[in-house]
Amino acid sequence: MTTDRGKPLYMIGVVAEMLKVHPQTLRFYEKKGLVRPSRTEGKTRMYSAEDVDEIARLLRLTRDLGVNLAGVEVILNLQSALNDAQEALDRAGDYFEQMMKVIRQSVLDKRHGIERENALVKAVPRGLTRTK
Repeated sequence: MTTDRGKPLYMIGVVAEMLKVHPQTLRFYEKKGLVRPSRTEGKTRMYSAEDVDEIARLLRLTRDLGVNLAGVEVILNLQSALNDAQEALDRAGDYFEQMMKVIRQSVLDKRHGIERENALVKAVPRGLTRTK
């Protein structure tokens, strides 16, 4: 049984307690666009396990590595761009593999055609060939 890590589960107070930060810190991160919790119909912030992991990563960058929030934003943007580039590279690799299959099949088809033509030429009796 797998759980959906993107499913909103935790209210702001629970996440703040889990990560040992003030709820206002989480609101500030949201205001800066560094985290985007989902909202209930009553506008209550709800955080998923993915959100908690992302906030924990933010905290490691700021607390442990001393990166300021502007630096964190740059790092997150670079990570997103890197992920996008990797996905594009994966798609290009898949396309390349598909094209290689088509080329291999075309070469095999040509080879079989040539072999059939050679077999037909060999099968024609010598007396039936034209000469000038």
